[in-house]
Amino acid sequence: MKTGLYFGSFNPVHIGHLAIANYLIEFTDIDQLWFVVSPQNPLKKKASLLDDHKRRTMLELAVETDSRFRVSDIEFKMPKPSYTIDTLTWLQEMHPGNEFVLIMGSDGLPTFHKWKNAQLIQEKYTRYIYPRPGYEVNSNELVNARVIDAPRMEISSTFIRSALKEKRDIRHFLPPNVYEYITEMHFYE
Repeated sequence: MKTGLYFGSFNPVHIGHLAIANYLIEFTDIDQLWFVVSPQNPLKKKASLLDDHKRRTMLELAVETDSRFRVSDIEFKMPKPSYTIDTLTWLQEMHPGNEFVLIMGSDGLPTFHKWKNAQLIQEKYTRYIYPRPGYEVNSNELVNARVIDAPRMEISSTFIRSALKEKRDIRHFLPPNVYEYITEMHFYE
């Protein structure tokens, strides 16, 4: 089974994440998509990062009625900071019948060479790259990667957090049950 791995902090998950995931399932050869909740990206600051389990809960709420999606907290059990190559290796050992595809936004390409064992990831795993505004991709420069012609989402978790802090009504930017959970718990205020 071809399984897409969509890594992220999902702080919080929003309709942009879900639209991209839906596109990947419906318009590529991926059979199932796993959202891999990252406890901390080694290349990002931890400021304003909501607790790991609360972010996982939001993702579970967002995809609970869609069997094409799964939420993985495998990185919660791994040494911190977590590195993609270690997660891929562990998942491959646990699920030898799966062909894993790394899903990443084009905004991750400029720093990809800094990833632990980037060369090995490039050799062993196909990467599906979705376009992000401001990060154009030259597919001729990519190795073992495919640019996905997904709709461009100009929505970000940073925007969501900022709007919530300003007490804006952004209910339509989030899955309804995620919006309810965030407002009930007073996250990002």
